[in-house]
Amino acid sequence: MSESLDSGPPPQAPTTALRQRLAELRGPAAQPHPLDARALAALAANPGCKRRALLDGAGVDKAALASALGSPAAFGQSQFAFMRGNAFEAKVKADGGTELMRLLGVDASAQVRVPDLTAAGPEGRAARTALALREATAAGEWTLLDHPMLALQVAGSPAYLEPDAVVVHPDGRWTVVEIKSFPMIDGSADAAKVGAAARQSAVYVLALERVAALTDGAQVAHSILLVCPKDFSNLPTASVVDVRKQLSVTRRQLARLTRIEDIAAALPEGTTFDLERPADELTAAVESVSAAYAPECLAACELAFHCRDRARDAGVVEALGRGVRGELGGLTTIGEVLAAARSEAGDPDDPAVVALRRAAALRAEALEAAGCR
Repeated sequence: MSESLDSGPPPQAPTTALRQRLAELRGPAAQPHPLDARALAALAANPGCKRRALLDGAGVDKAALASALGSPAAFGQSQFAFMRGNAFEAKVKADGGTELMRLLGVDASAQVRVPDLTAAGPEGRAARTALALREATAAGEWTLLDHPMLALQVAGSPAYLEPDAVVVHPDGRWTVVEIKSFPMIDGSADAAKVGAAARQSAVYVLALERVAALTDGAQVAHSILLVCPKDFSNLPTASVVDVRKQLSVTRRQLARLTRIEDIAAALPEGTTFDLERPADELTAAVESVSAAYAPECLAACELAFHCRDRARDAGVVEALGRGVRGELGGLTTIGEVLAAARSEAGDPDDPAVVALRRAAALRAEALEAAGCR
């Protein structure tokens, strides 16, 4: 799996048997939901979740599935924000990308090639993009690729990704450009939003490395150009963001993903996520695939509310966060934690049990001193 992330030819389509199996999982009338870089970044942040890996790999619409289960997702971009983002991106790329190239320090008089990337289907567009990248590198000229299509193999299934832009430098460097509509005030933007953009861009860099490995003289930059509105205006400004850390983590996490065909093979006979099925059947299908819920999922996965309810019903400590789970060692449920804290259960030599009992004693002392007991 790690080899497929770093080098080698563009990913081939899944085998006929796997394509048929994934189509059965989606349902006969459902079109595959595209797997974008944002979803891949979220998947890489939680590689132990087989549920998300399978649903994303099969192209299941998780937002529609969550609504059918009675736990609709409570996040997403508003129509107004979507339109504002599109308008800002169009402004940045207007006149053949003049403003964008200015942000890269390119003189206005420089010739910039903007090749046509039109082709049939994602496979065709990915092949056309790869050809354009090779031609631009060989030409040694500034080249702007507007919405190129990149291919990446994820858990044995191809994903097609579309960055806002990629710029090819005359020296053969390729730079990912990410255009966002959140503001950059006094030269800095919201750290959480910048981090999310960096994780998303790291996926694009990984996909570009596949093509660069087959292109003489090409080198993918490990920093991206983040373009945002300046202060409270609509004027674009830019910042160079180093994504080496995110790149390393994403590469490692995606390589850890279980292959989709292995997950699908372990499902009960007849399992399907067809949205036309009754809610109880859909619930049983979803529960047949193990999940790895954590509170961070609430900001990244459409099924997070459903998984949170199940985690709470089971009383698992994962519902409290990965950090808490790591501190509790062999204590896997909240009931076990409370019993250990009350000295009703647990190994007295276990450091986690010792810490819990000490915390319970301190709490009792504090309540008694405050007159609450």
